[in-house]
Amino acid sequence: MKQYLLSVYQPDGDPPPPEVLEPVMRDLDTLNAEMKAAGVWVFTGALHSPATATVLRAQDGDVLMTDGPYAEGKEHLGGFTVIQVPDLDAALEWGGRMARAIRLLPIEVRPFAGEAG
Repeated sequence: MKQYLLSVYQPDGDPPPPEVLEPVMRDLDTLNAEMKAAGVWVFTGALHSPATATVLRAQDGDVLMTDGPYAEGKEHLGGFTVIQVPDLDAALEWGGRMARAIRLLPIEVRPFAGEAG
């Protein structure tokens, strides 16, 4: 079994209004429950906005800290789910189900490096 990251990318700015977001979150909660029941769910996390990030960089024996995201852009990683499935096809199936549940945002499916399977 191999682990895959299902990344949710969202545009910078305000979230959608409650009448749009609430059905999406309900469908996502249902999908997470289905993942758990199927035994593929490992971990899910939502992230605060990129403005809350701190970047740490080693330089000349010190660690420099910079407020804000490492990379500026119009979109950012808003959340993710880690799943454990037999192969890429299974990961893509779950990723597609996530894309249909969220329906507003793209989902990137990526395997973790260095794992057998």
